[in-house]
Amino acid sequence: MIDLRFYWSLLMRRLPVMLALLIICSVFGAVWAIRAPATYSTSARLLVENPRILESRDTGGDSAGEMLQVIEQQLLTRANLIDVANKLDVFASDSSLDVDEKLDRMRANTEIRRTGGRDEATMMLVSFTSPDPRTAAAVVNEYTTLILGANTRSRVGAAENRLAFFQGEVERLSQDLDRQNALILDFKRKNADALPENLQYRQDRQSLLQERVARLESDLAVLQAQRAEMVRLFEQTGNVPASNAPQTPEQQQLAALRAELNGVLGVYNEDSPRVRALQSRIAAAERAVQAQGTPTEPANSGNSLLDMNLSQIDSRVAALQNERTQADAELERLAASINATAANAIALGALERDEQNIQSSYNAAVASLDQARQVERVETSAQGQRITVIEAASVPSQPSGPNRKKIAMAGIGLGLALAAGFFALMELLNNTIRRPAELRSRFQITPLAVIPFIEGRRERRRRQIVRLAAILAVVIIIPLGLWGIHTQYMPLDILAQKIVNRLGLG
Repeated sequence: MIDLRFYWSLLMRRLPVMLALLIICSVFGAVWAIRAPATYSTSARLLVENPRILESRDTGGDSAGEMLQVIEQQLLTRANLIDVANKLDVFASDSSLDVDEKLDRMRANTEIRRTGGRDEATMMLVSFTSPDPRTAAAVVNEYTTLILGANTRSRVGAAENRLAFFQGEVERLSQDLDRQNALILDFKRKNADALPENLQYRQDRQSLLQERVARLESDLAVLQAQRAEMVRLFEQTGNVPASNAPQTPEQQQLAALRAELNGVLGVYNEDSPRVRALQSRIAAAERAVQAQGTPTEPANSGNSLLDMNLSQIDSRVAALQNERTQADAELERLAASINATAANAIALGALERDEQNIQSSYNAAVASLDQARQVERVETSAQGQRITVIEAASVPSQPSGPNRKKIAMAGIGLGLALAAGFFALMELLNNTIRRPAELRSRFQITPLAVIPFIEGRRERRRRQIVRLAAILAVVIIIPLGLWGIHTQYMPLDILAQKIVNRLGLG
């Protein structure tokens, strides 16, 4: 159970000091509340407008919230705030402030709030507080001018930088593309006979030449056999049959047509168009043979005929061998080019792949350059996203602060808190045994009886007089002392402000 009489006696004993703390803090708070200069606050509202040309798709900037955040940080830089303070002479009444103190006060008196969200307009509220209402309005308007100028410079500058970047990219990629095309052209020129695009032609040509070589070898074998047979017959008989002489192409064609006619007559009648056509061709071939003067009937000759026939066969053999040599050389070249085609295809594929990659990058850069030109035109014509002032700052007619009641109540509250703290601290620091309960808790014993201190009437009266004198001294002397400090040394509000600043609470 709480011993109320005991704590009441303690309260009465420490009441002078507690009253002193309460009076000091209350007086400081009251004086500060009364003497605190009036402050005026004004603000301007800014709105982030959507682009007027919606088809621009991309205006080259960040979101509205990020844009306002960047502008806010740029506005509150040291250089801007000091320039505004010096330009508008914000602290004309207090010329003793240094640069850092001016910067701190400018930041403390400036308030910037941003609002916005999904499906909501993005806005910025810029406020400034000053003892002079005209100064407050002038500072906010200067802030507004700086914000609008920074926004315009930022967006136009970003658009111009983006345009310059993509112009450089297009020029660089164009040069890379020209160099790559030159490499491909040079490679094709050096390997013109071993490119993959004419591989099929060379393979077909190789097959054709192989068939031609086979025919030439067959013809050579036939001619060599004819020559050997002619020589053998001449050695046996001494004569050379003219039929063994090599036939001209016209004679060979005539023989082939006659053989074909014999085959056709076994199937068609003599009046058939095909038979008549073959007969006409045979007649034309016979006239051609007769015109050449080549004998068609066998005749016998001597050595001169043998020499002539052998000479014709040898000439024919030499021509066929020369033709085969040329075909073999061309086959070697085709085989070498076909074998080199695979490696050339890989090298050419790598060059063309690089060219395609550069071309893709070039096309993307051209598209981005076109878009950057559109964005630059949109920004320079002020048709893109921008910040506009929907409500400019006006000179306030009523002060916005300070809250004098709040300051006075804060002083009283601080005095009560200090008094309560003093009471609790003294109680914690006092280790004297004053009650039977403290005796039991300290020594873990239960006393049989407790004899209290018996105070006489004279002692009680003296103690009451001393307590009353202390209370009167506190109530009278402390206010008089504070009044003397306020009038003779320093105003209490300024003294309190310095104390708060020194403690780092201002």
